[in-house]
Amino acid sequence: MPFSPGFQARGIQLLLGRMMSRVHKDLRFTDIPRRTETLRVETGAGPVTCTVYRPPAGTDTPPPVYVNFHGGGFVVARPEQDDHICRRIAATAGCVVINVDYAVAPQRQFPVPVTQAYDVTAWVAANGTAGGWDGTRLAVGGHSAGANLTAAVCRLARERGDFAPRLQILDSAPLDQFADPATKRSVVAKPLLSPQLMRIFTAAYVPDPADRAHPLVSPALADDLAGLPPALVVTAENDRLRDEGDAYAKALEAAGVPVTHRVFAGADHYFTHTGPVPTGKEAIDLMASTLRTALSA
Repeated sequence: MPFSPGFQARGIQLLLGRMMSRVHKDLRFTDIPRRTETLRVETGAGPVTCTVYRPPAGTDTPPPVYVNFHGGGFVVARPEQDDHICRRIAATAGCVVINVDYAVAPQRQFPVPVTQAYDVTAWVAANGTAGGWDGTRLAVGGHSAGANLTAAVCRLARERGDFAPRLQILDSAPLDQFADPATKRSVVAKPLLSPQLMRIFTAAYVPDPADRAHPLVSPALADDLAGLPPALVVTAENDRLRDEGDAYAKALEAAGVPVTHRVFAGADHYFTHTGPVPTGKEAIDLMASTLRTALSA
């Protein structure tokens, strides 16, 4: 009898979670001090712990703020895997970074992570005075599953009007969770993501197949992209998710959304964490420079 997706997802959490969240030693930016504190935000789907990264130098005015969502296939809950990116962005973009420890599957399934991601971002936008940042100058972004949540947060922000992100960063995003992963091709024989692993992630996060075409689950299937925030879309040449990321960038642009899109040659999924090191650093610095421009405008 085959194991259920939930059982397999728990196995990944227990056996592979630490390995999946490792960062290449030369991408850890150990020269940048870690200036952080912890805050807890109440949401409509339970409290969420966040780590706050401060820029190194004080300013006369509150700095802008960037809300970050980590990856892990909606299954691995290790926000510390983005510590290097958060520190680099805080230091070089001059903004506060909020790293969100949202709930993961199979314990918490769709729409819980979306609700938490949106509610935390809305709280950050509304509580800048108390938090020490400018909530009117806000951006959101994420990596892999976190990039999917970023796209969902931006859709909800457009619909509800609670806040207006100045930028969304989508790094190696799964944007079509309705399609069979076996149909997603790579230019290399053995890319990092296998169809079997992707099926486990999707089934654990969205167990009802009818929900997998929902625009908050599969943003690439939505046909109403106008009015979404400007986007930086990062894709990797060898990633099985590259095609849907490239297509989403083109669809956003066609809908009138300002888009910066970079395909990083010779890289695979999650290269901003696993390398190649020069390529990963280049992508992270692109995120920081794009954020600095968007948040200072």
